Amino acid sequence: MHPVRPDLVPDPTLSRSTMEELQREIAAEAEFTDRLSFDPATVTQSTESLTSTDSTQSTLTSAENPAPTANQESPIIAGVDQAFVDDTAISAIVALRDGDIIERTHAVTELSVPYIPGLLSFREGEAIVEAFATLDCEPDLACFDGSGRIHYRQAGLATHMGVVFDIPAIGIAKSLLCGEPWESVENRPEGWRTPIEATGRVDCPAGTIIGYAYQSRQYESGSRHINPLYVSPGHRVSAETTVDLVAALGGGYKLPEPTRLADSYADEVKSDR
Repeated sequence: MHPVRPDLVPDPTLSRSTMEELQREIAAEAEFTDRLSFDPATVTQSTESLTSTDSTQSTLTSAENPAPTANQESPIIAGVDQAFVDDTAISAIVALRDGDIIERTHAVTELSVPYIPGLLSFREGEAIVEAFATLDCEPDLACFDGSGRIHYRQAGLATHMGVVFDIPAIGIAKSLLCGEPWESVENRPEGWRTPIEATGRVDCPAGTIIGYAYQSRQYESGSRHINPLYVSPGHRVSAETTVDLVAALGGGYKLPEPTRLADSYADEVKSDR
């Protein structure tokens, strides 16, 4: 799979000001509305690993999005995550259909720039692009470990890569880069969600919904607490559909299955180096 917009592939040699200007161009190209090749109701999740024999699957269904019929093909969902060894980045992709892993691939590249908040795609983008080049299947949705529209210039990692490949993409982050939740996120029950709205630090009108805080898992005892995920549209997905998809792709862990499996695979590759 190769970039549809090679002119927008992140270049780590650019100056910071040029990187930021490119992000504004990407945000202008991004679509934060639903343009999907599949009904979100056909998305399933599984706690299955490559070596397991049993799986637990669930399907997101509603009156508006009925369960898929026999003649509908389920979408391919790709999880993308990175690991690091010294000055190299490992980008791992795990592709699933109906919760079953159908392909794994990865790429390893040299790191050219340090981590700078808001410029993550320029640090990790080269490895991601090379990993996608080795992917045989064509995903209907890509889930990235990082932000999408929850970003100072509305162009986080998921937005950047989504526009480069013109693929529906969502960002799943463990911390909030910018924006303001409608409600406190402290000690929320599993399944809880609240919108994240743009503030003055985001390049869009204040109050714009740029993503959601989503409590994917929570301890039952109440003596310990799990922090929420911060999910946002990358490209060709709305904020509301993004959080619905992350909920549908959840398993027995905090992270949704595609990115959890990609994280595990990246660590597997790392341990073999």
